[in-house]
Amino acid sequence: MKKLFYLLPMLLFGLFAIAQQRNITGTVVSKQNRTPLPGVTVQAGNRNTITNGSGQFTLPAAVGEVLNFSYIGMKPMSLKAAEGNMSVEMEDNATDLNQVIVTGYQTQKKADLTGAVSVVNVSEIKDIPLGNPVKALQGRVPGVFITSNGDPNSNATVRIRGIGTLGNNDPLYVIDGIPTKRGLQELNQNDIESIQVLKDASAATIYGSRAANGVIIVTTKRAKKGYSRITADISASLQDYSTKLKTLNTEGRGRAYWQAAVNDRTDPNNNQIYQYDWNGDYNNPVLNKINLPEFIDAAKTMKPADTYWYDQIAQTSLLQTYNVSIANGNERGNSYFSVGMYNNKGIVKETQQRKITARFNTDYSFFKGRLKIGENLSATYIRDALVPATDILFAALVQQPVVPVHTVDGGWGGPAPGMTDRQNPVRLIEDNRQNKSNFLRLFGNVYADIEIIPNLHFKSSYGIDYNGTYQRTLRKSYTSGFLSDPSNFSQTSQDYNGNWVWQNTLTYNVALQKHRFDFLLGEEQIKYMAQNFYASRQGYALENIDYAYLNAGSSNKDNGGTGSGYTLLSYFGKANYSYDNKYLASVTLRRDGSSRFGKENRFGMFPAVSLGWRVSEENFIKQNLPFLSDLKLRYGWGRSGNQEIANNATYTLYSAIYGIDPTWDFDSGSAYDLGGAGSGQLSSGYTLIQQGNPALKWESTMESNAGIDFGLFNNHLSGSVDYFIKKTSDILISPAYLAVIGEGGTKFVNGASMQNKGLEVLLSYNGNIAPGLALTVTGNVATYRNKITKLPPEVLTSYPGNGQDKTILGHSINSTFGYVADGLFRSQKEVDDYATQIGKGVGRIRYKDLNSDGVIDDKDRDYIGKGDPDFTYGLNVTLEYKHFDLTFFLQGIQGIQVYNTYKTYTDFSSIWPGTNWGARTLDAWTPQNPNASIPALTLVDRNNENRTSTYFLESGSYLKLRNLQLGYSFQHLFSKRLQTARVYLQGSNLLTLKNKGFTATDPENPNNAYPIPVIGTIGLNLSF
Repeated sequence: MKKLFYLLPMLLFGLFAIAQQRNITGTVVSKQNRTPLPGVTVQAGNRNTITNGSGQFTLPAAVGEVLNFSYIGMKPMSLKAAEGNMSVEMEDNATDLNQVIVTGYQTQKKADLTGAVSVVNVSEIKDIPLGNPVKALQGRVPGVFITSNGDPNSNATVRIRGIGTLGNNDPLYVIDGIPTKRGLQELNQNDIESIQVLKDASAATIYGSRAANGVIIVTTKRAKKGYSRITADISASLQDYSTKLKTLNTEGRGRAYWQAAVNDRTDPNNNQIYQYDWNGDYNNPVLNKINLPEFIDAAKTMKPADTYWYDQIAQTSLLQTYNVSIANGNERGNSYFSVGMYNNKGIVKETQQRKITARFNTDYSFFKGRLKIGENLSATYIRDALVPATDILFAALVQQPVVPVHTVDGGWGGPAPGMTDRQNPVRLIEDNRQNKSNFLRLFGNVYADIEIIPNLHFKSSYGIDYNGTYQRTLRKSYTSGFLSDPSNFSQTSQDYNGNWVWQNTLTYNVALQKHRFDFLLGEEQIKYMAQNFYASRQGYALENIDYAYLNAGSSNKDNGGTGSGYTLLSYFGKANYSYDNKYLASVTLRRDGSSRFGKENRFGMFPAVSLGWRVSEENFIKQNLPFLSDLKLRYGWGRSGNQEIANNATYTLYSAIYGIDPTWDFDSGSAYDLGGAGSGQLSSGYTLIQQGNPALKWESTMESNAGIDFGLFNNHLSGSVDYFIKKTSDILISPAYLAVIGEGGTKFVNGASMQNKGLEVLLSYNGNIAPGLALTVTGNVATYRNKITKLPPEVLTSYPGNGQDKTILGHSINSTFGYVADGLFRSQKEVDDYATQIGKGVGRIRYKDLNSDGVIDDKDRDYIGKGDPDFTYGLNVTLEYKHFDLTFFLQGIQGIQVYNTYKTYTDFSSIWPGTNWGARTLDAWTPQNPNASIPALTLVDRNNENRTSTYFLESGSYLKLRNLQLGYSFQHLFSKRLQTARVYLQGSNLLTLKNKGFTATDPENPNNAYPIPVIGTIGLNLSF
């Protein structure tokens, strides 16, 4: 009776609460893409439900009662129940331990990973208009170093954990399960659902022979059961130079020449262009006036100009992107279709890329979901302008400003007597604007997945990756200064290459009390092929691309073509084990066979093992350290392979070579060409072009990785730390050979070893820092050290060093070997007292006598720099308040040295005396400017100052504001049919902070590559 007395109030309170309850309804969607989320757990007290295929839920609850929402891969959230239909937006959580990660032929929860795997937050890069998703990853993944330039049709160079081999260092890309080496430049960025980077061997070995340089896994979007969606993303951008290199104008070029001649104590008027009114006193020279002729050429066609060539070739250009996708899902199947258009007119005139992509992903279920059939298919068409951008940029740097763009009669200006034979860059643009490249790529797969018994699945997938390129180009005749070519030339070429992939896998998952096992067995076959053909003619009556087909040419017919191929056959298996969600283990074994190797070494075995301990799941942690949400220790070891050599590397090769090239290859012919035309009726013999090596074997990379994953305060603060040691042995190389061997000395061998060691750190915070104000901060830093540990003696001279006591062994493959520049000689006494140095003089560069023998010669060279950074880093910050979002991303490199080749032209008048020079030459050393750091101008390089030295090595460290974006979501202003409505403003490459010691424009581009532009974008995201 007493117990009943106590229980009665509680019972009455419960009945009252139940009376207040009603059915609360709502829809749960992803905040990033407004996709409905089926299977979300919704809980109120001890009552719970899950959302249906359309993301909808119904749950008995009182208005104002707290509802808790949880879903794999999303941040958990809590909301008070409200009347009417609730709209709930859940945010992706890249650090969520339940997030499902694609790791190679299968998926795993992030909590169960034991290898070094980085997950990219795709929403952060979706709207960055670079045309290549890889470029947008720069600085976002620790240990992944990406370089590129601003050319609309340029690819990106990706290095995962440094350079690991002396050959091809590109990672393997896996798109929807299909491996490729082509990269992601033909993939529509808006189609990407997720990106994972497998960085260590224990994670990547499942891909065996192609995984030594890391693996980047991309999964494209698919429709989900229970919803339909139309999405449109539109953006327009303006691009321009950030800064342009300062070259001399006509006045400055004349003054610099006068100063160089005076320094040499020669008559400055002994030149074909400039005449000087000066006092004639070499000891105290005074320039009164520079006189220019009426014409700079004897034919009197070019009047003196003052041309700043960078302005002539540059433009503010438009970049446009348009993407539309349609997704539809139901109980039986899902379909996703998208079309994208990307049009980038580069900041160099007439450079351009137009790209059209289409994707169709579907899947259908049969027999109550036991059989699933689907496909992922994409087609990409790219039209690139074949304008020689590299030549144009170089010509803009070196062509003299006194040269006019056009002659007085409208022809092309060009070099005059006394100048180097450099082209008019504007002519290069205009005479090549008709030349285009047409590229088509088909990529995708069809698959069937059947559940034989519960949790036992067999999947078969057949994929293709084929592409073709068609080009028809016209080289026009021209006259440009003293350069001329009266002939014209048209060439048609076709390239066709690709592969098919057939994969068969068997997976089985089983849980026995606290034990959980995942098993994978698989077989994969790949066949590659490549063919190309070209034909050309000269003698066209009309120089019009619509006329210049092969049949219209009248002379110098030529054609050629090649073909090659290889195959891979692989068997692999993997077992994952988990006990009580605390103790984790994974074992992988892959056996790869490649036709590139001989029978004895055709197959290679690539094992891996990794272990993990989720310390945070131990009771002593939960009880004593409740703030520790997650702590996992991991260790992985694995071996992966590399077979990136020529398809016929094991064979001795002979070639029938008729005729000779008298300029570049004068002694390779195997028949005597009587007419000198490279053709005829004489029988041709055979020339040895390669020595075979049937003993070639797989290059092998062994890697150990120790890592820690952690989360604090309910994972609001999370991160990871990884330390790795990566050793590559039996590196496949084609070493240089002695000339006495004669023809056919080329040979592939296994003969080198390399080591990389590094550390990677990732730290992330996400949470509310004020009511309604959400902050997400993710930073990363990475470093590695590279060194060559073994090379055959005959190869040492092919790498920086003297091949004797100073070799590349023990140094980074990116080392620079040369002289140490020790300032300038500033007095005759310094010159007289110094070691013997040919060409030394006041104002000249002084080189250190490293061996102290009193003579500056090649024995004074040493390792003077490295191209590896001390560390790389990135920082991404996102603020969200109500309907506004602000994101900025910083990326940087610290402690890297770059070889600034611009200084050849900006600091010297003697290395290329017939070109234009940089504005820096006006600050060169003179008796009146004795503290200058730039050597005195001269017309003859007697001091050999173009030698490799520390004078050209500069700090390449930088910090860049890669991206700044401000967005506003306004779907709340419209009907509920509008799922997403967002407008944004964005800037890319807005700010660069560089070391004061770097003298060119961009330390990311120290070698005259296509400039990286500043981009301003306005964009719109809509979905219905």
